[in-house]
Amino acid sequence: MKFENSLDFAKSLDKDNPLSSYRDDFYIPILNDKETIYFAGNGIGLQPKGVQDAVLDELENWASYGVIGMESGKNPWVHYSKKFPEKLAPILGAAQSEIVVMDQLTADLHLLLTSFYKPDGRRKKVLIEWKAFPSAVYAVQSHMLLAGVSLEENLVEVGTREGERYTRNEDILSAIEAAGDELALVLISGVNYYSGQVFDMQAITEAAHKAGALCGFDLAHAVGNVPLRLHDWNVDFGVWCSYKYLNGGPGAIGGLFVHERHFKGSPLPRLAGFFGADEKAGYQFKKDFIPKSGAAGWQLTVPPVLSLSVLEASLEFFESAGFDNIVEGGKRLSSYLLFILNDILKNTQSKPFEIVTPTGEGDHGCQISLYLGADGKHKFDMLRNNRVIITGFPDHVVRVAPVPLYNTYEEVFLFGKILEHILIAH
Repeated sequence: MKFENSLDFAKSLDKDNPLSSYRDDFYIPILNDKETIYFAGNGIGLQPKGVQDAVLDELENWASYGVIGMESGKNPWVHYSKKFPEKLAPILGAAQSEIVVMDQLTADLHLLLTSFYKPDGRRKKVLIEWKAFPSAVYAVQSHMLLAGVSLEENLVEVGTREGERYTRNEDILSAIEAAGDELALVLISGVNYYSGQVFDMQAITEAAHKAGALCGFDLAHAVGNVPLRLHDWNVDFGVWCSYKYLNGGPGAIGGLFVHERHFKGSPLPRLAGFFGADEKAGYQFKKDFIPKSGAAGWQLTVPPVLSLSVLEASLEFFESAGFDNIVEGGKRLSSYLLFILNDILKNTQSKPFEIVTPTGEGDHGCQISLYLGADGKHKFDMLRNNRVIITGFPDHVVRVAPVPLYNTYEEVFLFGKILEHILIAH
C-alpha cells in the first residue's frame, strides 16, 4: 500500500481497520480534559473496561465464600491459573503443558536460571546482548556469583558496531560460535526494550544448541507484540510479564515457558513450592517434593487471583480479535509511523532525529525508538505538554509504540504533526 501523510488518508485507514472497534473497550488516559495520544503500551498497557467488573467479581466471591472460594464459585481459586495456558498458547507458539502463569518476570527468571544455568568445567559463560534490561542482567550476575563464577571472565555482552544503537543478529551468532565449549547459556531479549529490535530467536537458539549451550529469552517486550514459535524454535525457556502488550495492569503476574523435552527423565533442579508439587502428593502433605508435570512444576504458591482476573479480562480481546490479526495490525501501524517519520526527515533540512530501531521486515514490533538529539529531554517534555505519552531515557532516546488494539492511524498522523511542529520551533 502507498501511504499518504494526510489526515483524510489516516482516517480512511482507520475506517477500513478491522481492529478499530476494540478501541472503545479501553480507557484512554486524559490530560487537560482531552484524550492523550498514548503510545506507551510497551511500558504499561491500557486498562480494558471489563477489568473493574472482573476484579469486583472476585472481591464478591471473597466476601461471599471466604476460604470456600478456593473450591467454589464461578472461578475456584485453587484452579484459576489452569485456564491460562490455553489462552496463551497461540500467543507464545507453545504447547499448553509448556506454559504457566505465576509470580513476576524477574522472580520467574531467577527460578529458571536455577534450573538452566549449570556451569561445569570450561562451560561457564553466559551471553547477553548490549542493553539487556538491567533486571535480567542482575539475575544472571546473581546466579553466576552464587556459583562462584567470575563475571569479568564469563559474562559476555555482545555490543554494537560503531555508530549503531542496536546489536546485530549476525554479531550475536558470531559471538556464540566464538564462545564455543565455554558457553553455558545464552539469554537474549526477544525484543530489546531500548531499540525495539526483534532478535532472530530461532537462529540464536540453533546457534546456542550447536555450541552445546542452553538458550532462553526475556520475552517482556515480545509477548503480545510479535509472533512467537517457542516450541517449534526449540527454545529451552522463556519468561515474560503481562503488564505491557497483554494489558494485565501495573505489577501484573508474569509467566514462564519450559520446552517439553525438559520434562523427560529426571526432573530438573529447581526451587520447589507447594503449588508446584504433584497434587496427590502435595495434598497428602508428603515431605518429598514430586513436581507437577510440565511447566506447572515450577510454581511456588497460591496464584494471585485479582491479578489473574485482570489478565483474563484482557486476553478475551486477544481471543476475539485473533492474535495473528493483532500482529498484522501492529505491523501496519508501525509501518505507517515509519512512513510519517521518514516523511518528516525528507522534508527537514537538518537531521532533527534519528530512527534507532532497525526497520527491515520482521526486525521490529510495535515500538519505534528515536534519538531526539542533545535537547531530547526538552522535546520529550514538549510532546508530553501536547498530550503525547511516550517513554524515554536519559540519553535522549524515546520509545513510540502504537498498539493495534487501541491506537489509531489518525493518532499516528497527529503525532507526526506535533513532532514536526516541535522540531520546527527548535
